[in-house]
Amino acid sequence: MRVHRLIVAVLAFALVSVTAVTAGAQTIIVKAGRLIDGRGGPPIAPAMVRIGGERIEEVAASLVVPNGATIIDLGDSTLLPGLIDLHTHLTSQEGVHWENALITTTPPQAALWGARNARVTLLSGVTTSRDMGSTWPYVDVELRKAIEGGAVPGPRLVVAGSYISSTGGAGDARQFSTYLDVPLVRNMADGPDEIVKAVRTNFKNGADFIKILATGAVLSKGISPGAQQYSDAEIQAAVTEANRWGRQVAAHAHGADGIKAAIRAGVRTVDHGSYLDDTAIEMLKKSERRTFYVPTLALYAFLQAASHVPESEKERSRAVSEIAATGFKRALAEGIPIGLGTDAPVIPHGLIAREMAYRVSLGEAAMKTIVASTSLNAEILGLQDRIGSVIAGKLADLIAVRGNPLSDISVLQNVHFVMKAGTVYRAETPVGKPPIR
Repeated sequence: MRVHRLIVAVLAFALVSVTAVTAGAQTIIVKAGRLIDGRGGPPIAPAMVRIGGERIEEVAASLVVPNGATIIDLGDSTLLPGLIDLHTHLTSQEGVHWENALITTTPPQAALWGARNARVTLLSGVTTSRDMGSTWPYVDVELRKAIEGGAVPGPRLVVAGSYISSTGGAGDARQFSTYLDVPLVRNMADGPDEIVKAVRTNFKNGADFIKILATGAVLSKGISPGAQQYSDAEIQAAVTEANRWGRQVAAHAHGADGIKAAIRAGVRTVDHGSYLDDTAIEMLKKSERRTFYVPTLALYAFLQAASHVPESEKERSRAVSEIAATGFKRALAEGIPIGLGTDAPVIPHGLIAREMAYRVSLGEAAMKTIVASTSLNAEILGLQDRIGSVIAGKLADLIAVRGNPLSDISVLQNVHFVMKAGTVYRAETPVGKPPIR
């Protein structure tokens, strides 16, 4: 008999109900005014979802309520699948520049902030997150283990462990005196042989996939964002080795040459993709959903307001932001599938809805944005058989908002109900009725 629990808030900033679903309940029924199931079809209104254990058993406008079932009545709210963020750095602390983290923070500090950030992210409606590597290697691996073991609440994590960068490139955070070193950090690799070893080391130490920095970055003193950092042969070496392990590669790539080199190599995602051009879009089309474009767009406004970001990097941001928006609009017009990520904490943790709203402001239909953050992102991760849509057999990852995000995408900024794999983590009381009985 499965135990369905409400996780009680232990930190003052969270708003989580204290009511607990009883251990004897074998079935949960969730009711709402409408359901957007994540697949792009018209909403079901009204909607009911029957859950047994961790999984969804049935979805319909009306269901028979079994005797003894626990009913979660969300009133006129909109029910959706749990959101998926393809680009986060959960162990990074807001307000600390990543290039300074090696000399101002510690791995235990990163782990503690990671637990905090994971909780904030989950309560915002993100039930699955792809973490793109931590400044202190493999802290994200331990965070994933802690969440899986029930030690801390957080989204289901797929982690990079430690990103791979060339010496002096976008991921070389050791921007202090050449006479100083940080022995715990070994994420630099130059040439195909070193890259193969770095890939193997990451998988040995618990990484789920590989992140490679194919171009320069905005938040870096290294090579410019538009310049290709790794050669075609180096990127290919990472993909070939990862494929031997049955794993994916995500390529940080701003510049057009780096984007195209990454697509040719067969990476799973081109992240950021700021200088996406017509040739790259055609290459993505021909890849037949082997490689996906995952922009991170809303962060540029946050960068300009950040006191810890050097002016030189704010200038890089200003140069790239409009180009990135133009590339996104070009991709929209061509109808290619576009994944969704935030790059938190560049945008603060827990603000995936801001990324979604910004995409809508650039011309994407609200339903396509929702599909991107649910079923499409699940496909990109290769987890479409488990998550990403509200259908029978999948894990019971559900969120709810008041209002209809198809008419006002901003309502997703106020998620009031979160369930991950059948366990309720957030259940604020709707006005006028108790949510759980």
